[in-house]
Amino acid sequence: MSFTRRDFLKTSAAGAAALSAPALLAGPARAAREKEMNILCWEGYNSAEVLDPFRSMHDATVKAESLTNDPTMINRLRAGETDVWDLINVNNPWARKVMYPEGLIKPLDRATFEPYFEKMLPGFEPPYKWAMSEDGSELLGIAQRFGPYSFVVNTDKISKATAEDQGWDLWNDPANAGRYGVLESDDWNVFDIFLIAGINPFVEHSDADFEAFDAAAKKVFKGAKLVGDIATMNQALISGEIDFHLTGGTYSASPARYDGFPEIRGITPLTSAIPGKGGVAWIEITSVVNNPQLSPLASQFLEYVQAPEMAHTVAFAEGTFNPVTQMGQKECFDLFTADQLEAIQWDSLEEDMARSAEYDIVPDYDRALDIMTAAKREASGG
Repeated sequence: MSFTRRDFLKTSAAGAAALSAPALLAGPARAAREKEMNILCWEGYNSAEVLDPFRSMHDATVKAESLTNDPTMINRLRAGETDVWDLINVNNPWARKVMYPEGLIKPLDRATFEPYFEKMLPGFEPPYKWAMSEDGSELLGIAQRFGPYSFVVNTDKISKATAEDQGWDLWNDPANAGRYGVLESDDWNVFDIFLIAGINPFVEHSDADFEAFDAAAKKVFKGAKLVGDIATMNQALISGEIDFHLTGGTYSASPARYDGFPEIRGITPLTSAIPGKGGVAWIEITSVVNNPQLSPLASQFLEYVQAPEMAHTVAFAEGTFNPVTQMGQKECFDLFTADQLEAIQWDSLEEDMARSAEYDIVPDYDRALDIMTAAKREASGG
């Protein structure tokens, strides 16, 4: 099985990534790194609210770079940046299925870190599948942020019950053309277009499946009122320009909800082409990079973000707001205000997660992405 996305790392991409590596790659081997650490992550962990207390605590230089694409981050390691980064924060399948088998990350000490999983929300008890190696012997990272991520509606226009019941067929109804937007998020849009076509995204696909995927992609982009980022989607939902959008969930809806627009709501459908599930959810795993001069601060940072106060800060770091596994501790849960719990849709989180398949790797993603990109280009007249 191939785990590529756009061939994941072609020779030319490797060269380009190596050339773009930070300046700290240059020069002779660096001295011991007790006072420096570098994190490659999704946004939130790069926030000053998260990093500044850790910097002060250790009198350390901590640098963080935020990207919004897992394969790009992993490709950076594959291109030679394992000697730059100490921690990498990506979605759940990559540590277990790609990074550890390729020697890009190092196992954690189970005696130190498994007790943290014992305090997490139900479902994350050790040994937690996505944090473990395929053979179950090695702990590969720590789980923290997570959430359901299928689509978002304005419940003043489409009720929660109606959206859950109609699910992915909202995009198959010709009457809905022009009523929705599409969030720029290639991997998730590939997942969702498969689901709109009535196909499980996480299996090998036939030519007939791809014909159906192509038809669904053309329909989705032709009927879209707009394509844009999270802020664009939320503003369009609030203003009434659109009534719903693909892809989205707690992660994308939370800023609008926290600003006083609870009608903007992430939806997990009741059913889908994934057996027993209606939507898809993500779980972030933060792992220690296989850096030959690994900073001792890396494992200390993983423990630092487990503390109730810091876990709450991570959940509500600037940008988007998300539940965290540490909410299983009363000391952490009690830090969340009623408004914050409403922003992250705590009222339906358990049922939404139960109805969601967990983010996984589409085995023939490259072909699907090419088809989707062509459909998007055709719809825009490009």
